[in-house]
Amino acid sequence: MSGTTMVVLIVLISVGSGVIFDMYKKHLEFKSRTLKDNKEANEQVAAVTAELLELKQRVQTLEAIVTDSSYSVKQEINKL
Repeated sequence: MSGTTMVVLIVLISVGSGVIFDMYKKHLEFKSRTLKDNKEANEQVAAVTAELLELKQRVQTLEAIVTDSSYSVKQEINKL
């Protein structure tokens, strides 16, 4: 192996390892950003789910009021 070939190989190995290291750093940054975005999305889903449960409870309460027999009697009295 000649000296020029060795120098070229050393440069290629150095540049190649630098590129691979940068790619790995970018991968870790992307993974960190993705995990952060997933956490925020999960928090939003939890908030919407809690609001949905609250609304379902309110609808059940309203249904109970409307189907109550005393409510229909009051409606009939008000019609008179």
